[in-house]
Amino acid sequence: MVLVLTPLRLALAALGALALSVPPAGAADTPDPAADAKAFRNYFVRKFPNVKLEEFVNGPYALNQDMHRQWEEKEQFPPYEFSLEMGKEMFAMPFGNGKGYADCFPNQGIGIRQNYPYFDNKEGKVVTLELALNRCREANGEPALSYVEDEMAALTAYMAFTSRGKPFDIRIPDDPRALEAYQNGKRYFYARRGQLNFSCATCHVQNPGERMRAEVLAPALGILNAMPIYRSEWGGMGTISRRFTTCNSQIRGVPLDPQDEEYRDLEYYLSYVSNGLPISGPGARP
Repeated sequence: MVLVLTPLRLALAALGALALSVPPAGAADTPDPAADAKAFRNYFVRKFPNVKLEEFVNGPYALNQDMHRQWEEKEQFPPYEFSLEMGKEMFAMPFGNGKGYADCFPNQGIGIRQNYPYFDNKEGKVVTLELALNRCREANGEPALSYVEDEMAALTAYMAFTSRGKPFDIRIPDDPRALEAYQNGKRYFYARRGQLNFSCATCHVQNPGERMRAEVLAPALGILNAMPIYRSEWGGMGTISRRFTTCNSQIRGVPLDPQDEEYRDLEYYLSYVSNGLPISGPGARP
């Protein structure tokens, strides 16, 4: 898939992305996530002054009035409803030992999506909701689920639905390892890769609202709030892991393994800079 954009537009957009991603002189050794998040939000608010802040979680539908009307109609009979029902049933079904997912999470797993991913101080690494679900299964003698197939998408859809409207509340604890995980996610977001030499920011910072063939590119701000998503392109639901690996493939790069540490750090970064925006998942995209 190739972006239909002029070289001049790409060059101008690249300057904007560069200004967003490069810290002020003298600050390279002192990362400031809070300042990053503020700059990230301000960049998109200035770029799309007619879009309400909370609307960014609706991705391309927030940027195009015709698409927004289509989305409103689609939400009356959402294509992800089958997955939501499947996830609700899976979540309530006990494991072989009599325990269930509710035993593995705070508040019995209800209304907690906005707190994931988090940094685990004991392990020294980022833990995503997908990873936590599989760890729950394995701790109770159940096999892990595929991170890119329907069952994981259904479970995360149900858990997201119970958190709808709650704002992302991602924390970076006072631990240098947590800050490094955040920085690693930020580096991955802006690093170019693949035969097309694209970064995540090429599409989702420089060119949101533009078309990649028939697809309108979503803004990075709030992009994970709607996950997991039903995509017409997929003909089904997809997890965050599926989205990350698919993006790498689309730019003709080599995807990492789902839930690779770099992907988890990327999710940590993208979630943190969307702090305060509401959970809207599960969602639907073209």
